[in-house]
Amino acid sequence: MVTRHLQGQTYHARRGGIRNAFRYGVDYVLCDLDDPQEDPALLSRNRFNLWSLHSARHGGPRGDGTGTAWFRGELERRGFPLEGAELLLLTQPSFLWFHFNPVSFWIALRDGQPFAFVAEVNNTFGGRHCYFCAHEDFRPIRRDDRLVATKLMHVSPFQEVAGRYIFNFGMSATEVHIRIAYENGKEGVLATLDGPLAPATNRSLARAALRRPMGALRVLALIHWQAVILWIKRAPFLSAAPAPEPLTSDNEHAKGATP
Repeated sequence: MVTRHLQGQTYHARRGGIRNAFRYGVDYVLCDLDDPQEDPALLSRNRFNLWSLHSARHGGPRGDGTGTAWFRGELERRGFPLEGAELLLLTQPSFLWFHFNPVSFWIALRDGQPFAFVAEVNNTFGGRHCYFCAHEDFRPIRRDDRLVATKLMHVSPFQEVAGRYIFNFGMSATEVHIRIAYENGKEGVLATLDGPLAPATNRSLARAALRRPMGALRVLALIHWQAVILWIKRAPFLSAAPAPEPLTSDNEHAKGATP
């Protein structure tokens, strides 16, 4: 598979007693983590480069992952029919020596359509939890389908470990539209990731490095800047809790499509 480059936008909006919203550009790649044959020179697998992907950083516990083998195992344990499926990773690549991903997505595609995905969530405290999402009968996931998962891991010090995530996952050969709504009573956050998919090239990766320098380090800096804004607005600050066990949880089933 040709590695694809998502030059997208992410939007976050907090609702409830204290409101805050922001939007910024991000760079993701969509790839078969086990197949480096179609990568441009500026993107490497498991070695240093301007941009790089490391199997050990994905799939399984943070810092000790096993890449696609982990995702395949999660699918097999749930009875997913693997024949003919592409197992892909949508993630922010490491920039030079730095790596951090608030969320990556493992995706099982068949005929270009997503049938299952895992939201691999990392927090800034070193924790990871993975939310496995699929319909009970493994039918295709449409953009207007609502996949609901209980929130189990501490992510933001300004939000409780309570409530639920509602995922809307839209993906085609040319674009990505992901919507995650966190709901906890009157409080919550809307997060989106949208943008076009195109083959990753040295030109697109070089331009991304110039337009959004330092890659994931810039994202981490923006996360902390937004935390400062919420602190100034006197949002309640909660202590971090350890990541839950087991590593992976499943969404609720039979939620149907949005009206």
